[in-house]
Amino acid sequence: MIKSLTNKRILLGVSGSISAYKAPDIVRRLQDLGADVRVVLTSGGSKFITELSLQSISKNKVHHNLWDKEAELSMGHIELAKWADCILIAPASANIISNMASGKASDLLSGIILASDAILMIAPAMNQQMYKSDALQANLSLLKSRGAGLITPDSGSQACGDMGLGRLPESINIANQIAKQFQTTQLSGKRIIITLGATLEPIDPVRFISNHSSGKMGMALVDSCIEMGAQVTCVYGSINIPLNDKANNIQTLSAQQMYECVMQEIHHCDIFISCAAVCDYSVKEPSNQKIKKNGDNLILELIPNKDILANVCNLENKPLCIGFAAETQNTLENAQLKLKNKGCEAIILNDVSDAEIGFNSDENQVVFISQKQQKNIAKNSKTKVANNILNIFIKEFL
Repeated sequence: MIKSLTNKRILLGVSGSISAYKAPDIVRRLQDLGADVRVVLTSGGSKFITELSLQSISKNKVHHNLWDKEAELSMGHIELAKWADCILIAPASANIISNMASGKASDLLSGIILASDAILMIAPAMNQQMYKSDALQANLSLLKSRGAGLITPDSGSQACGDMGLGRLPESINIANQIAKQFQTTQLSGKRIIITLGATLEPIDPVRFISNHSSGKMGMALVDSCIEMGAQVTCVYGSINIPLNDKANNIQTLSAQQMYECVMQEIHHCDIFISCAAVCDYSVKEPSNQKIKKNGDNLILELIPNKDILANVCNLENKPLCIGFAAETQNTLENAQLKLKNKGCEAIILNDVSDAEIGFNSDENQVVFISQKQQKNIAKNSKTKVANNILNIFIKEFL
C-alpha cells in the first residue's frame, strides 16, 4: 500500500526547546506515513535530546555541525538542501525563527534553509508569553509571507507552569500536516493515462527482447499526478517497483498489448503521458517451443511495433500528450525531431547514456521541450523531477 508520504524526503530540524524530547516520536510518525527522514540537530536542541536517540530512530546519520570537514568536502549543507522535499522545524524555538526571518546562516540548519527550495514548515514551541510577543509574531508573519507554513501550537499547561499557546502539537498531528503539503488540486478532475516500464517481446516461451527501464520515472509521475488531484490510469509493463493503489493499474507485457490497452482507455482521458520504454521491434514469428541451441547462428526477423504515442497524437479528439525521448547521442536534435514528428505538446529529453541519471537510477536530469520553450530541469530525485515536469506543463497548457 502506498502511504501519504511514500518516497518523500523530510528533513527534521530540532532546535532548542524542551519539546525537543518529542523529536524521536515525530520521526517515527513521519516514517509510519512512508517518509525517509533525516535530522539536523542544533546546539540548543542537543541540550534536550541526544544525537544517538535520533540516529537510532531515523536510521540515518544526525547532522549538527556546519563545519564538519568530512561532510563539507562534498558541500554537505547544499546536498541536504537539495535532498529534502520538505524541511520541518519541530520544535522551532524563538531563536531559530528569528534567524530564519533575518536570513542568518550561522549554523547548519539555517544554512540549509537558505539554500533549499523545499517546502518549509515551522512548528513553534515555547513559553506562551514568548509566543505572543510582538517580535515573534512579526517574524512568523514575515516567514509566512515568504511561503513558509505554520503548524499552530497547542494551548495548555506548559513546563514552566504557565497556561496558553506554545505547546508542540502531538506528533501524529504534525506528521499529518506534513502529508497535506503534498496534496494539491492543480490536476483536480483531470483524467490521465500514464504508461511506464519496459515491454517484453517474446522470442520463445523462455526468451524475450526488452530494455533496462525500471519504471521509476513513470511511477514518480503517477504519484505526483495523484497528489495533484488527478484520476490516474497506470498502464505498466515490466517493473520491479511498488504500484500506487490509488491508480487504476493495468498490467501489459508486449508493445501490442500496451497499444491495445491505451487505445481502449484513451477516449476517457484528458492527458496522456507516454513514459514507457516500448520496444520499437518485435519478433515476427515467436516460437511456441523453446529454441534449442545447435551451434548455428540464430537469425530473427524483427518487425516494427505500433507507435503508441504517434497513434494517440493522430486521434481526432486527442488528449494533451507528453512523450519521453531516451537518447544517447545528438540528444537535443533527436528530441526536437520527435516533438515535431509525433505531434505531442511536449517531449521530455532524457540522456540515458549517463549512468547516474539513466535507467534504474533514483535521480534524473531532463529537458522539457515544447514549441514555446526549452527548460532544463536540474538533477534531482525522480519525485522532484516529476513535480517540476508537471508544474511546467500545467503552467503552459492548462
